[in-house]
Amino acid sequence: MADLVIHNSVVVTGETMYPASVAIHDGKILSIGSADSMPQAKEVLDATGLHLLPGAIDVHVHFRDPGYPHKEDWESGTAAAAFGGVTTVFDMPNTIPPTGTAQILADKHAIASSKAYVDYGLYGLLGENTIANVAELVAGGVIGFKLYMGNTFGAIPSPSTGAMLEAFEVVAPTGKRVSLHAETNSIMERRQSRLTAAGRTDALAHLAARPAVVAVEAVARAAILAEWTGARIHVLHISSAAELRPLAEAKARGVDITGETCPQYLFLSADDYERLGGIIRVNPPVREIENQQPIWDALMSGVIDIIATDHAPHAIPEKTRDDIWTVDCGFPGVETQRPMMLTEVAAGRVSLCQYVRWSSVNPAKVWGLFPRKGLIEPGADADIALVDLKHQWKIDDAQLQSRSKISPWHGRNVCGLTIHTLVRGRFAMRDRTLVTGTKGWGRSVHTIQHMPTPQPCHTDETMQAILRDPKPSQRT
Repeated sequence: MADLVIHNSVVVTGETMYPASVAIHDGKILSIGSADSMPQAKEVLDATGLHLLPGAIDVHVHFRDPGYPHKEDWESGTAAAAFGGVTTVFDMPNTIPPTGTAQILADKHAIASSKAYVDYGLYGLLGENTIANVAELVAGGVIGFKLYMGNTFGAIPSPSTGAMLEAFEVVAPTGKRVSLHAETNSIMERRQSRLTAAGRTDALAHLAARPAVVAVEAVARAAILAEWTGARIHVLHISSAAELRPLAEAKARGVDITGETCPQYLFLSADDYERLGGIIRVNPPVREIENQQPIWDALMSGVIDIIATDHAPHAIPEKTRDDIWTVDCGFPGVETQRPMMLTEVAAGRVSLCQYVRWSSVNPAKVWGLFPRKGLIEPGADADIALVDLKHQWKIDDAQLQSRSKISPWHGRNVCGLTIHTLVRGRFAMRDRTLVTGTKGWGRSVHTIQHMPTPQPCHTDETMQAILRDPKPSQRT
């Protein structure tokens, strides 16, 4: 007997759509087919008028827990995810303390597992002072590593290029992927210092301090180091047309490099700075409008693999200061990404199947979770979002589940609303109401992660190799 059968929905995959019923048992999809072929069930849901999508996998969120509970915590952040049809999130390590040791990671796992409504992965911090901790972080259960090439919220120090090379050398044999905040710190620090000295405190000064070249240089440099070491890398929050070239060129060379973009780079531009002021401040910055279409094109072509959000909540006073350099960077997005993208589906800009590939299928494949996550097939986890594609509504910051009640999306008209969200077969959100009994149901997906066999390169020239045996002629 099934636990739940969903009737009368339209099932959506990365390739096709078709009307079907879906049976769920023990957290997994049991069968898909006609209504009369479904097994008996403890519960039946009539999903007439709804599309059944795989839950989104947001590989880039900041839930601020531990360290910044007034901004967000695992309960509010994963509640927001559930309302947005997101069933798996990957949380960044720039909390307090940063997730750079096995003990800190264990403490964070304990917090997340006690509060999460959805499944999750935790990044380990990869920096100058945590290279020695890679093995213990892998053993402790990280989904991957985060390396900050440029400064952002939390002021995590950026490693030198030498340390970055060594870090890639150490991570490559583990098979884990390294996500990169790909902005060159020295350029940004120099420009911000000069702008500050000149008295520039306006919102556009933030963009002036971080021109696209900071991303172009960082992506190109990271790709070279990844190619040399065999490390797998992921370029976070792609914001400019210019950085698409080194990304595409690296892919063409066979580098295991993937990329993501976020709604802010698809829907906002420098033209919005005057209207939004400090609310728009985010790293990397929202750029000139001519960057938008090339980023859309890169999604269509596969140069960019994934839609994520960089969900980065802050309190209202932290986003409304007059001096742009004192405004905290980022804003919430995990709850609003799906309706904003579905609005483009309704407008005919993209297909629903394309969106499912960017938000569910590709993240699952890139991070070794496929076929357990990211698809609607028998045997897969029953991570499901039931969506009303025709529902028109207006985003209201005050109604967001996030503790952060300030975003650039306030007042935006959208089309498409998640009505129910299931995580491994249990409702996390039902009829637009949080199912409180599922708090703590979320679990870490590192236990089901299966990355391809690692292929480290130049292993006889790594830092570990040369310290172990200083005689090149005798190394093999």
